[in-house]
Amino acid sequence: MRLHELRPAKGATKKRKKVGRGDSSGRGKTAGRGTKGQKSRSGGNIPPYFEGGQLPLVRRLPRIRGFVNIFKTQFSTVNLDRLNERFDSGDEVTPTTLTEVGLTKSPNELVRVLGRGELEKALTVKAHGFSASARAKIEAAGGSVEELALPASRPKRGRRPRHH
Repeated sequence: MRLHELRPAKGATKKRKKVGRGDSSGRGKTAGRGTKGQKSRSGGNIPPYFEGGQLPLVRRLPRIRGFVNIFKTQFSTVNLDRLNERFDSGDEVTPTTLTEVGLTKSPNELVRVLGRGELEKALTVKAHGFSASARAKIEAAGGSVEELALPASRPKRGRRPRHH
């Protein structure tokens, strides 16, 4: 078989319907669009949410749209079972070392340690936040916890929230 012999499977393709090619073609005159009205005109396509000029549902129900809090602080979370896998006893765990072992994407991320799993090693953990269970488990394993200061919060760019 050669490249020029390739064909689509039988029945896989259909011939294009030629419209507006004279009355005897069966698709002449109005070309299958019916008579008059917005949908018969060229450019007469209407978006799915359009309700004939009535205020659309998406605008009648603003309470359902929600909003995004632009001041929210995003943390990368790391669980104790992952620390147990990747670090040896006596190691210091910092945002930089977490990035080096592949638990976070960047050393600049804010890190919160959560308490899933068990910790059998004494680690010095430095992070921006700890859950109560994580703090208790780290200290129970003979390690220590140091909470890093959060950077001074500054509003992200974008529209300011409206206060009612």
